[in-house]
Amino acid sequence: MTVLEVATVDYHTAGEPFRIVPAGLPPVPGDTVAERRAIALGAGGTATSPRPSALDTVRQLLTREPRGHAGMYGGFVVPADDSEAHLGVLFFHKDGYSTACGHGTIALGAWAVDSGLVAAPEDGTAQVRIDVPSGRVTALVHRVGGRTTAVTFRNVPTRVLARAVGVDTSAGRVAVDLADSGAVYASVAVPEVSPATLDELTARGREIRAALLGSHDLYGVIFHQELAAGPEGQRRQRNVTVFADGQIDRSPCGSGTSARLALLAADGWRGELLHESVIGTVFTGRVTGERDGGLVTEVTGQAHRTGEHRFVLAEADALGTGFLL
Repeated sequence: MTVLEVATVDYHTAGEPFRIVPAGLPPVPGDTVAERRAIALGAGGTATSPRPSALDTVRQLLTREPRGHAGMYGGFVVPADDSEAHLGVLFFHKDGYSTACGHGTIALGAWAVDSGLVAAPEDGTAQVRIDVPSGRVTALVHRVGGRTTAVTFRNVPTRVLARAVGVDTSAGRVAVDLADSGAVYASVAVPEVSPATLDELTARGREIRAALLGSHDLYGVIFHQELAAGPEGQRRQRNVTVFADGQIDRSPCGSGTSARLALLAADGWRGELLHESVIGTVFTGRVTGERDGGLVTEVTGQAHRTGEHRFVLAEADALGTGFLL
């Protein structure tokens, strides 16, 4: 007997998965997306330790093995805050629910056009307005010959919170810069970002997040390496973002790129940033203006559909919603 059935549409954005659940969810009360996230966390729950609920059972089913994995990310499609937006979304990962997700916004923009939810020209750009827990964001879906070629994520305003905050780690004291781009990120300069350094950076990211979580509600730690300038003189950096409980972003991190752009602007640099991921995929980012005391940023990348799935949980399945290794 099947006790739970969930249909998803899966995308990846620059290598980072995004599992979309467009319908069939347990009721998620609340008047806004931010309220729905707070209710999803539950009384006494946190962003990485939500209280048990019917919705959280679905999250666990989709992010745990054997149906998911520890690197899975996704979004529950919910009503928008008002009629000015096309949809709302609750972002989820293996540990809980985040306030922002740039790579997810890029994937949602592509999905909204691919699915026909938002009309788009054969050649030109469609705007997909999305309410997320941190505010209203926009996915600009670029089209050529009836095909989506790229998506630009226009974020909520990003603000620099603090510079050169000292944090003690097992590898020594490090200086971190903090910025809020819908979620709070700590940026740390390192000599190398590569698959060979991932274990070390993940361990250090956990330590930094634990040290700053109480004072800054830190979501992720961005380790960045300066690279040679791009082909047209663009600033070029490679990064890996460690978020939640040691989860690794395979993409260059969309909202993390916004955080990096704000910090670079605070240092007096404004231009196009070529932001590489640990697997070599690239987002391009730029500061486009100022609003509400922060910087407006745009981050462009590509999202591709990887499959459509119908997941089931059988009553006789002793593993239930699954496990994490």
